[in-house]
Amino acid sequence: MLFGSFECQIVSDGRYLLDGGAMFGVVPKVLWERQHPADDSNRIGLALNCLLARGDERVVLVDCGMGSLWTEREIDMYGLQRPDGDLLEDLARAGVKPEEVPDLVLTHLHFDHAGGMIAGADGALVFPDATHWIQSQHLRWAKDPTDRDRRSFRADILRALESEACDLRILDGPEQILPGVEVLPVHGHTPGQQLVLFGEPGGERLLYAGDLVPFASQLHLPWIMGFDLNPLLTLQEKRETLSRAVFEEWTLLFEHDENTPAATVIFEEGRYGLGREVEL
Repeated sequence: MLFGSFECQIVSDGRYLLDGGAMFGVVPKVLWERQHPADDSNRIGLALNCLLARGDERVVLVDCGMGSLWTEREIDMYGLQRPDGDLLEDLARAGVKPEEVPDLVLTHLHFDHAGGMIAGADGALVFPDATHWIQSQHLRWAKDPTDRDRRSFRADILRALESEACDLRILDGPEQILPGVEVLPVHGHTPGQQLVLFGEPGGERLLYAGDLVPFASQLHLPWIMGFDLNPLLTLQEKRETLSRAVFEEWTLLFEHDENTPAATVIFEEGRYGLGREVEL
């Protein structure tokens, strides 16, 4: 589908499993399990929906999944599954080679969003010719996280980002990074996460919602992840972002939703909800 000058499509790095209670915080299981059935270990399925945007001879990739640097124990623990192949195979089906990606926008550096930027024991860059876009506040945080969120980051990702081989572009707040591509920082989930907005004002626009709204079910404002470092700030940021999405008729891409990966947003009877599902 076209958003501004960009043809946008979802490319997948597969799916994995996380604890359902952690994904929904204080929301009782009896509510979230209706839409997200849990396995015997209380884990629910999360998609690894990345975004490929092509326009005006420019290729932009937003986030890159979990990648390949996982032990058998970790693969089992996270239930990592790729029945249709990984991100690179999905990009190949779309006719894109890693070296043909000039821009990789990372919403944040948690392992399920940035793990796919490195490969091999030496942590070589998977997208060697790409400018890697990240917020300065988030990079500072990732290098010195708290004990609460330390396991969400990988040292090899940070080393690769700051290596001489990486073209790293550090941003400081909201900015139009390319014609028709804006980044919008939010800070409730982790400081300096950036959402990515494609398209032009007044036209069709697509928001890659990252971990602000990872599931379509989390359009309901109080449904906030237990992983969020500042859930009250997330609540405020969701309200502001979704209000704008309704008013400007954006499509949202839900990074972790297996069943409804993209849709418009409506506001009815005092709450936000799904509008029209959109195929990307």
